[in-house]
Amino acid sequence: MALLPILHFPDPLLREPTTLVDEVNDEMRQLIDDMLETMYEAPGIGLAAPQVNVHKRLIVIDISEDRSSPICLVNPQIISAEGHEQMEEGCLSVPGIYELVERAERVRVKALDRDGVEQDFEADGLLAVCIQHEIDHLDGKLFVDYLSPLKKKRIRKKLEKQQRQAM
Repeated sequence: MALLPILHFPDPLLREPTTLVDEVNDEMRQLIDDMLETMYEAPGIGLAAPQVNVHKRLIVIDISEDRSSPICLVNPQIISAEGHEQMEEGCLSVPGIYELVERAERVRVKALDRDGVEQDFEADGLLAVCIQHEIDHLDGKLFVDYLSPLKKKRIRKKLEKQQRQAM
């Protein structure tokens, strides 16, 4: 397993379109394992392949306290969504920034798991929010895109300053 570098906003690679995963094979499972290790180390509760500069439709999530319930979704699709809730969100690609975002309260999702087996399930609460957040990454969208232009500009400037100071 290997730690993968995480891209940071406003890197344009985070906006690149993703393509469907053709086959869930050993190479894909290795990527899944590397993404999980990277997510846990960061630490985070979700990671999408574009965040590690792999432009495939793949996300990993683990909202458990003890990191015992990893979820892998290959080619995920939200089939239905209902309700509304606001939750504070953060992102490994937008480090140190947390803002309220409104999303669907419940979602029904279809995806393949790490063995290529089709899954169809419902999620609510934190898991529903996390799935929506990560699928947004697959579509080149970040949680800051839900914020006002002024807030987004302030976040961009803050992160650019942090990156300059880190060099």
